[in-house]
Amino acid sequence: MESRLVLSDGTELLGRRLGAQGDAIGEVVFNTGMTGYQEILTDPSYAGQIVVFTYPLIGNYGINEDDFESERIQVAGIVVREACKDPSNWRSRKTIHQLLEERGIPAIEGIDTRALTKRIRSAGVTMGIVSDQSSGQAQKLSNAPHYDDREFVGEVSTREPYGWGFSGREDFSEPADGYKGTLAVLDCGLKFNILRRFAALGIQSKVFPCTASAEEILSINPNGILLSPGPGDPAKLGGVVTTAQKLLGQRPIFGICLGNQILCQAVGGSTYKLKFGHRGSNHPVKDLEDGTVTMTSQNHGYAVDPESLDESKAVVTQLNVNDGTVEGIRIKGADASSIQYHPEAAPGPWDSRKYFVRFVDQMLGAK
Repeated sequence: MESRLVLSDGTELLGRRLGAQGDAIGEVVFNTGMTGYQEILTDPSYAGQIVVFTYPLIGNYGINEDDFESERIQVAGIVVREACKDPSNWRSRKTIHQLLEERGIPAIEGIDTRALTKRIRSAGVTMGIVSDQSSGQAQKLSNAPHYDDREFVGEVSTREPYGWGFSGREDFSEPADGYKGTLAVLDCGLKFNILRRFAALGIQSKVFPCTASAEEILSINPNGILLSPGPGDPAKLGGVVTTAQKLLGQRPIFGICLGNQILCQAVGGSTYKLKFGHRGSNHPVKDLEDGTVTMTSQNHGYAVDPESLDESKAVVTQLNVNDGTVEGIRIKGADASSIQYHPEAAPGPWDSRKYFVRFVDQMLGAK
């Protein structure tokens, strides 16, 4: 069936329907990764967005039962050049079309995704609609709320606290058998692989909703606190920022992606929107403290404004090699630091897993 992608500037691109019938409206962004489409589909940081995959063949190793990064598909829709109809992998259970259709996610294939990516790079991200209807898309798009006007964290955060990497102990006051410590996680759009990485290092996690208070988080007597990744404009998260402010100095804190921006705001800093964001598995980052450069997995559309940081409170520790944007900060006198990228990858390189090890050592040494 014919389908179309209509952008807010009136551009209309024809293709074929993929996934479910209906409309998908969202901010159109691109991801340059060659693998990891299942993880991308289920990454909460993509809530409200239509993801354009620059790699031309998507779905060639199918969909499995293990590589979900959350409980549901988070993207509003996807755009691909070609969706594989006959995947080949021993773990594959279904095609990407079948998954999208089952979960009610409209998508489109047959689009020149590299030309579309070049357009976004030149003009910036834009709102768009994927639809299999022959008309009316422009009106639907103009009536829809703009991505920048929505607060997505409340939509993707867990509703109730839950545990990961423990058994038999609900109070979390002490680590369960086999674990060395406990991490409290403020869920603003958490990926499961973050919890898997901490569990692999002997840390059990208790995950709290984004609305949890500092008192609730500290009530489990954690060794450390994680400010998770998540979607949307960090400037809309005043309540979460206030919670982070109250937690500073109470326990070691580590922020990832959106968590980096929350920590920045907690000490008076601000953020701004990037023209087309960083989304992919090949972004080089330099650590200014040890001089190393790592290849990183990234997914964000906003960045920390370095001019907004008070040097008496925070220091920039890492920079993006490509464009010089802030990739990490450290809070002075508070045992808190953060990075803008995803050390848990999924998908992406494992180069930055050392920061998990460093934070675990910090957690266990502080209590």
